[in-house]
Amino acid sequence: MMQIDLHIHSNASDGILTIQEIIKEAKTRNIGFMSITNHDSIKDQNIAVKAAKEAEIRYITGVELNVTFSQSNLQKGKKFNLDFLGYQFDLRNITLKNRLESLAKYRKDRVVKIFNNLRVLLKEKGHILSDEELHKIQLSAEGTIGRPHIADYLVKRGIVNNRQEAFEKYLVEGNSPKYPLFIEEASKLIRDAGGKLILAHPNDPQGTSLSTLTRNLQEQTDIIKEEMLPYIDGVECWHSRNTSKTTSHYIEFAKNNGLIMTGGSDCHQKPIIMGTVKIPEWVMDQF
Repeated sequence: MMQIDLHIHSNASDGILTIQEIIKEAKTRNIGFMSITNHDSIKDQNIAVKAAKEAEIRYITGVELNVTFSQSNLQKGKKFNLDFLGYQFDLRNITLKNRLESLAKYRKDRVVKIFNNLRVLLKEKGHILSDEELHKIQLSAEGTIGRPHIADYLVKRGIVNNRQEAFEKYLVEGNSPKYPLFIEEASKLIRDAGGKLILAHPNDPQGTSLSTLTRNLQEQTDIIKEEMLPYIDGVECWHSRNTSKTTSHYIEFAKNNGLIMTGGSDCHQKPIIMGTVKIPEWVMDQF
């Protein structure tokens, strides 16, 4: 049976494997329809399209965007973030390309601010971070840089044992705000480039999702209807951290609202879980 995976990250984002290594691994796992969805970056999509074609794997262009919301009735005006997947857009679209390049620049500047915040926090614990170490972190990111790269360096230094500990002890407190990309702009960027915008992992207990606002599935889909429905084309119904209840709820919601249904492993190759989420083949027909 052919496997589908529409949510994979390469080392141009916060994954480990290169585009070519991912395509090779996908072939061995009988993945016949896929997308690599790096954070705020489409610079390696041409490479992915070519490599997938050579491997005889059907491929659609992909990207993952972090979108800022402010919903007063649940968060008293506080901002929160959700992830969205853009698919099947035209890589030649200059507006999309330029906007993502500006987001990437902001990410680089944000990492410097976070690193400087950590310097203060860690100095109190007897750990000193140097400019040279910041440079090492920047070099460790093949593409889009973010907090996971700092977390990995803290593990390497022996300051923490793993990524989760890095976030819990330092990276939450030492955070700096993300660039405020709003749903209206994200939708226009992807749709104007001929693509489709999909809400990613809406109930992911470990990720950027609606579960941070409420664990009640009905309340989650009420928020989508109130805040997002005009701007999205679909929802990610299958995900590696979904329960069967979550998947069933979002399939029903998507059907009732005429939305595309997608799915993926969200694989960062830690470990390699590409193709392990069972996604029906008819999902491919929506594209």
